Amino acid sequence: MIDLLKTLVEPLVDNINDVRIDQIDRGNTVVLEIRVNPEDMGRVIGRRGRRAQAIRSVMRAKAKMENKRVIVDIVDPE
Repeated sequence: MIDLLKTLVEPLVDNINDVRIDQIDRGNTVVLEIRVNPEDMGRVIGRRGRRAQAIRSVMRAKAKMENKRVIVDIVDPE
């Protein structure tokens, strides 16, 4: 699932090297945390969060194929 998420996020950002995706498994639920350069946050989220919602929808469909739940969080880089 990380590979699919990277495929969705990397074309949106200018700083591809700053893209980091962490996976946290919690039983049947997978939490994917996306960290990008602060300059690219707006591009990943999109206007009114539409891109973020689209990314979450695609990831939910992928997770459903694997009989799992997925939570996609866009996190401020540390």
